[in-house]
Amino acid sequence: MFTKDAILKNAQEEGVNFIRLMFTDLFGTVKNVEIPLSQLQKALDNQIMFDGSSIEGFARIQESDMLLFPDLGTWLVFPWSPGEARIALLVCDVYHTDGTPFAGDPRSNLRRVLKEMQELGFSRFNLGPEVEFFLFKLDEKGRPTPELNDHGGYFDFAPLDLAENCRRDIVIELEKLGFEVEASHHEVAPGQHEIDFKYDEVLAACDKIQIFKLVVKSIARKHGLYATFMPKPIAGINGSGMHSNVSLFNADGTNAFYDPEGDLKLSGSAYHFLAGILKHVRHFAAVTNPTVNSYKRLTAGYEAPVYVAWSPSNRSPLVRVPASRGMGTRLEVRSVDPSANPYLAMSVILAAGLDGIKNELVPAESVEDNIFAMSAEELAARNIDALPTTLKEAVDLFWEDEVMTGALGAHIAEKFSEIKYKEYDDFRLAVHEWELKRYMSLL
Repeated sequence: MFTKDAILKNAQEEGVNFIRLMFTDLFGTVKNVEIPLSQLQKALDNQIMFDGSSIEGFARIQESDMLLFPDLGTWLVFPWSPGEARIALLVCDVYHTDGTPFAGDPRSNLRRVLKEMQELGFSRFNLGPEVEFFLFKLDEKGRPTPELNDHGGYFDFAPLDLAENCRRDIVIELEKLGFEVEASHHEVAPGQHEIDFKYDEVLAACDKIQIFKLVVKSIARKHGLYATFMPKPIAGINGSGMHSNVSLFNADGTNAFYDPEGDLKLSGSAYHFLAGILKHVRHFAAVTNPTVNSYKRLTAGYEAPVYVAWSPSNRSPLVRVPASRGMGTRLEVRSVDPSANPYLAMSVILAAGLDGIKNELVPAESVEDNIFAMSAEELAARNIDALPTTLKEAVDLFWEDEVMTGALGAHIAEKFSEIKYKEYDDFRLAVHEWELKRYMSLL
């Protein structure tokens, strides 16, 4: 853990010229205020102010002044700063000028839900994300094109996988930043890739997701490529997910999901948490799958989880229980996609699981058959629901669930929904290329 003095000393030793004070808006976009080294002490004293009314969904014009409170434990120096400038980073929480946390700050919101977890006697919530992305070629002006970088498949390598060197450079830079990278490989779809890094306490893991995206995009450009975390950039092939492996820990540091005497060696808390996710997942989809494009990934036939069910091994249900036990016991929530704001996604997943624990919910029986091969009649007979099919349906369902709206708080829930309804309406009113090709010559 860095102290203020340690950060000031390290900045001098590393020759840092600028510091990015990073925060995340409601929609998962990384924002920053960049300051010169001379202002670092002021930043460490929580005195850097910015205009919150300029950030969509943040604050109204009459209450625009906001402060950035750096999390000292997030200090890092980028090894790949451009030109002669050396750049460092601090992840920040957003506060009002009176010193109270801003209710519209996604990171602070996750802290609030974590406090509820602690009040129930748990000490820690871990997240291990599996983030997928696509690589497209850039044109001569540095703009992304619709041309994929390669046409490889799952676990392919050169010459089919033409992004090996790019992925290796991404991994090298991540490791320089302190990430423990566990795997890097080509994914199922052409041009699709995945880099997995070790789980961490959920707040730190969400910070890493945001930094990971910055590194991936920056290094891809150095290779003449454009990295996108869009869930479904190309029709007819698999989309990108962000499978989220989650686990709760007791006050004594033991894994709360593990019980050597339990069925499948899972504890009662694990089953209750699982039941909470299954109960609320249709209602938190707007947060874990927050774009119009998200619902083009969530369709049957492309390995994306569409149906609300769970299994200890089958990968077609929405929640899977990986084989690891002991400290590695966890639940894998497979519906989340990389367009999600990670702080908000984890807020609703944690709140859903805690609701299951508080109310001792019991999950339905696991599904061992391939759900994608089931008929509508078979699904109905087994009471297997489907996720919403559009962003509008997802936001409608979100507002039906007081636990989910409570997990985001009034400010975020209202602002998020307002803008997502408008996003869907903009999409609904737009005339798309498909319509022109389909109808222009016929009508």
